[in-house]
Amino acid sequence: MRIQLRELVEEDWKAVHAYASLEKVCRYQPWGPNTEAESKQFVEEVLQDAQQEPQMRFVYAIMFEGNMIGSAELSIKSTQNREGEIGYILYPDFWNKGFATEAAKNVLSIGFRTFGLHRICATCDPNNLASASVLKKIGMQKEGLLREHMRMKSGWRDSLLYSILEHEYVQE
Repeated sequence: MRIQLRELVEEDWKAVHAYASLEKVCRYQPWGPNTEAESKQFVEEVLQDAQQEPQMRFVYAIMFEGNMIGSAELSIKSTQNREGEIGYILYPDFWNKGFATEAAKNVLSIGFRTFGLHRICATCDPNNLASASVLKKIGMQKEGLLREHMRMKSGWRDSLLYSILEHEYVQE
């Protein structure tokens, strides 16, 4: 394993800002490019969510050789239905090198093994072929298209919906 995950801390805002301020990183996101204030606010919100009881949102710094290269998230959508959702984002220097796949696999493992989830889903922009590829590589199946699912600066965006069930999950 090349990466480690750890929960975000306040000092991570600068590393978050290093990628969240880049247009190409934000291309498929409803936010960004971030100002310093917006990156700080994101980290503050993550830290506040981490204090909630029960905690339902877990945001992890993706660490490689001592540096934060991105973040990955697990949100518990329903405790009754044991459902979660994952997401990930990386600094562009680490794109297309397997880091997103490794981070996504780790977050799936946390969801299934630590939280006993039954179903984990993820969405991505239909034009984000790299993210769709990551979701397929980690064993998720495409369920369909969510029409006008996310409000972007340019208008409404459709999203592809992927999921994996606990009995489909293969621990490597």
